[in-house]
Amino acid sequence: MAFKGQIIVDTERCKGCGVCVPVCPVQCLELSKEVNGKGYNYTHTVNEKCIGCASCAMVCPDGVISVYKLKVS
Repeated sequence: MAFKGQIIVDTERCKGCGVCVPVCPVQCLELSKEVNGKGYNYTHTVNEKCIGCASCAMVCPDGVISVYKLKVS
C-alpha cells in the first residue's frame, strides 16, 4: 500500500519565517508572494510531491503546519 502526504498550513498564523522550506526533501513548499492578514508572506505548497515525512511540521516554530498521510491505491 502506498502513501501520499498532504500539508495543511494555517496561513493566517504563519509568520513566513521560511524555516520549513529548506527542510522539505521533495521541495514542495515555498513562501507565497501574497500576504496574510498580518502582512506576512505565508508558506504554501507548490506541488503534489509531498511524501508525508512531516519534517516541515517538526521545525515550524509556531506549529502552524499539519501533515497527513493518505492511502493511495
